[in-house]
Amino acid sequence: MELQRSTEVIVNESQQTVAKFEWSIFLKMIVCSLIGIVSFFITFEWNGKSSILLDHLVSALISFTPMLVNGYVLVLLVLGAAYPFITKTWNKSTVNTVLSLFKVVGLAVGIMLIFNFGPAILFNPEIGPFLMEKLIKPVGLVIPIGSVFLALLVCYGLLEFIGIFMQPIMKPIFKTPGRSAVDAVASFVGSYSVGLMLTNRVYKEGKYTAKEAAIIATGFSTVSATFMLIVAKTLGLMEHWNAFFWVALVVTFAVTAITARIYPLNRIKDEYAEGTTPQPEKIVKKGRFKAAWTEAVMATKSNPSLPKNLLIHLKDGFIMAMGVIPSILSIGLLGLLLATYTPIFDWVAYLFAPFTFLLQIPEPMLAAKAVSLSIAEMFLPAMLVTQSALITKFIIAVVSISSILFFSAVIPVILSTSIPLTIRQMIIIWFERVVLTMIIVTPIAYLLF
Repeated sequence: MELQRSTEVIVNESQQTVAKFEWSIFLKMIVCSLIGIVSFFITFEWNGKSSILLDHLVSALISFTPMLVNGYVLVLLVLGAAYPFITKTWNKSTVNTVLSLFKVVGLAVGIMLIFNFGPAILFNPEIGPFLMEKLIKPVGLVIPIGSVFLALLVCYGLLEFIGIFMQPIMKPIFKTPGRSAVDAVASFVGSYSVGLMLTNRVYKEGKYTAKEAAIIATGFSTVSATFMLIVAKTLGLMEHWNAFFWVALVVTFAVTAITARIYPLNRIKDEYAEGTTPQPEKIVKKGRFKAAWTEAVMATKSNPSLPKNLLIHLKDGFIMAMGVIPSILSIGLLGLLLATYTPIFDWVAYLFAPFTFLLQIPEPMLAAKAVSLSIAEMFLPAMLVTQSALITKFIIAVVSISSILFFSAVIPVILSTSIPLTIRQMIIIWFERVVLTMIIVTPIAYLLF
């Protein structure tokens, strides 16, 4: 009798322990996911600026600790330029060699900008200072800081939970898993660097195939609503902000649905990254909520401890930042110099001239040159058409957002990830996106204005 009572006590204690453990998992899921959502998706006003927590943190660091940020950027440049040679990956391929050399150039340019010496052409406000203040410092900070918050967003069940519910939309339209909806929102509300960081992380975990990761990287990783606001202000479109925002959003994703089905994205292998354990999204047709909750709990349980997980993401973010920053600086500088001081983009414009003429876009040659500039830097097209007709400005503004790929930032970031995309493939995708965007948005612009 005594033995039976003892056994019952042990069983009851065991059940209580299990219940307590499950409750702790539940709390971890809710708290971590909520912090991640607030960090990336909830905007609030601070210091006269409305944005997300991550952007406010980065802006505060740049504003209040300029010397510290300069020192941090210098460390990133030095380590980023040295890393390919230390790891002996600089000569693995032609692309690696070229990018490694660009990183060395980026280090030299960064030193000149930080210590304020060098050729006058570098200190043109729209070239060197523009790159440093608008791209290098924000991206250099947002990647590692964002990595920490990203761990809270994607590692504690939210990705799996949303993924189950978004399956009926994402897979048929974009040929990507339901969980990729989080990437799309993260880019528009956060930034392309956040979206690409998320895509790369999920791809390396075996939750995206190479084709899915490529479609997401080139189709969803557009600039954030903050960048869209700057484009709208530059072109005097703030009176039409809602129309611009929603048209750009819809057109961007419509173009992605098309490019996912044509060359070169349709030729990329639908295989998981080498060395990973494939974790394809389970197709659910019944009991969707229960399945989503089960997937979320399992994902939360499989993580290491919270401090260790945050540290892993911080380390990955720092390595990614130091790999990206020198490339952005050198390749972005080259693009801006070519756009400002050479006729090369006048020549590229002839590729788009037949489309701008056929679509009857006002000032067709100017519009053709503007869209050709989007490959160098997404702000350049807007700067070229500030005095143009409203229809032209609206079309160019949407192209700036929807084209996604440009050499001053997004292309180097993608090249620094494990996503299997080449420069040639990205240039083809950029061309397709520009043409398709013009075809879709031009009739909309004429209807609106």
